Amino acid sequence: MGEIIFYRWTEEDLKADFKKFLAYSWKQLGLPPPTPVQYDIADYLQDREAGRQITPRRRKIIQAFRGVGKSWITSVYCVWRWWKNANYRILVVSASKMRSDDFTTFTLRIIQEFPILQYLTPDKALGDRSSKTAFDVRPAPAAHAPSCKSLGVFSQLAGSRADEVIADDVEVPNNSATQDLREKLLKTAMEFEAIMMPETGKITYLGTPQTEESVYNKLVERGYERRIWPSRYPEIVKDDIYRGQLCPTIAQVLIDQPERSGEPTDPQRFDGTDLSEREAAYGKSAFALQFMLDTSLSDALKYPLKTADIIVTSISADKAPVAITYGASNQQLLGDIRNVGFTGDKWYGPMYFDQEQWTEYTGRAMSIDPAGRGTDETAYAIGYMLHGNIWIPEVGGLLGGYDDKTLNALAKIAKKHKVNHIVIESNFGDGMFTKLFQPVLHKWHPCTVEEVRHQTQKELRIIDTLEPPLNQHRLIFDRKVIEDDIEIVDEDLNRSLFYQMTRLTREKGALQHDDRLDALAIMVRYWLDALAQDSIRSKKQWEKREVDKELKSFMKQQLGPSLSLTGRTGGVNQQR
Repeated sequence: MGEIIFYRWTEEDLKADFKKFLAYSWKQLGLPPPTPVQYDIADYLQDREAGRQITPRRRKIIQAFRGVGKSWITSVYCVWRWWKNANYRILVVSASKMRSDDFTTFTLRIIQEFPILQYLTPDKALGDRSSKTAFDVRPAPAAHAPSCKSLGVFSQLAGSRADEVIADDVEVPNNSATQDLREKLLKTAMEFEAIMMPETGKITYLGTPQTEESVYNKLVERGYERRIWPSRYPEIVKDDIYRGQLCPTIAQVLIDQPERSGEPTDPQRFDGTDLSEREAAYGKSAFALQFMLDTSLSDALKYPLKTADIIVTSISADKAPVAITYGASNQQLLGDIRNVGFTGDKWYGPMYFDQEQWTEYTGRAMSIDPAGRGTDETAYAIGYMLHGNIWIPEVGGLLGGYDDKTLNALAKIAKKHKVNHIVIESNFGDGMFTKLFQPVLHKWHPCTVEEVRHQTQKELRIIDTLEPPLNQHRLIFDRKVIEDDIEIVDEDLNRSLFYQMTRLTREKGALQHDDRLDALAIMVRYWLDALAQDSIRSKKQWEKREVDKELKSFMKQQLGPSLSLTGRTGGVNQQR
């Protein structure tokens, strides 16, 4: 991608080529010259490629990594449009009204502050609209629709009209985290078709995907053209993840210089060190989405933990049914609970459980994953054991580490659930948490405490622990655990247990936060180890019974029925 040197162009030059106008604008704003990636985006906005005009695209998506300046470039593009044609009408839609208002406010300031554009400034004396939510440019004629209007994506869109709809970051975590939210967002996006002018209208999306099942993927399936600018040159063998939509200039570099795979595509904005630091901070999955624009990670093999494998029901504090069976039909489907998993992932209640025979749990355990550093939570999980199934009445997290408030809260939770064994992750602080916690626990609820220390990669350990019992449908969650977790999704998606579960891959650093999921895995591992030990004991007991049966049969044959009935087998057993 070649550099473009800034020149002093004529007005005709600036109107003819948006890239030149962008360079002029960047200088007026006191910014360095646009980068090659920014020039690429400018070309795509004005339907040019490699300096040549191409057939206009009426529906397109600009998908570029975070921080590249998509919104700023497009604000300048809007002004350029009005400079060329004052009758042009633009509707700006964002996930929030505040976001779209920021876009239009910045756009209006460009008009007011650039000398060659000031004549476009709205004139209140002539009745022009001039607010940040809607304004007219001079000398546009009177019309129902303003020259520029801003709306939130879920606000009242009906009745609006525009030559071009600019959808700026309409997909954010809060409106795309669950399947029902994504469907609602896509349905709203289809309203843009009724807003744009027939025959000549355009819709332009700007954004980065927030989920592996991004609404942008659905729009491509409906005929939108997409252009993708990742922050690094992708691996050639993985180029198919972009489905042929990679920016042509980036694709050409990979053809000419394949050794540049992994290098920054826009080092003037983000160099290799910066990108590595962001990858560490975001986690590999989030980085792949927001900086590499890679939504291919929804592959079932990469995300092995599914909510559809869980049994959801109400859990009693004292007893559970002696038998419970998993089912995955429409009769067991819990459609009233939102799901943070991928399309096809669901919540299911039990197909059958014994309503007559209930018995007390054979054990109760609690796991604690102490906060390490930064914004980590002290996470905990409770698990009851009965007949090989793990009943999970509570999983949570506390924003604290070694303080008295956190220690007392954990001790009270242990007392509430009458746990008889607590397992604590000791990787941080060399067991300091346990030393501080034991006196507090003794005051509230004395019980056995055990420390565990892990040496293997966390992601592999969690998946290897949880995948088998999930596939066997041996994890039974209380419905309230699910409902409380869905509330957390609206507050902080990364703290959600089931978001962590469904997004975990085997790659190191896959998640930004995994505290609650790790606590769950520690608790499940404790019970699986106990079950394995019980299995060994059960096998030995079975083998002993089989030997006894053989001996009794032998005695009956050798001594006759009368002697065998006198209880002499006891003597044989004793002799044995």
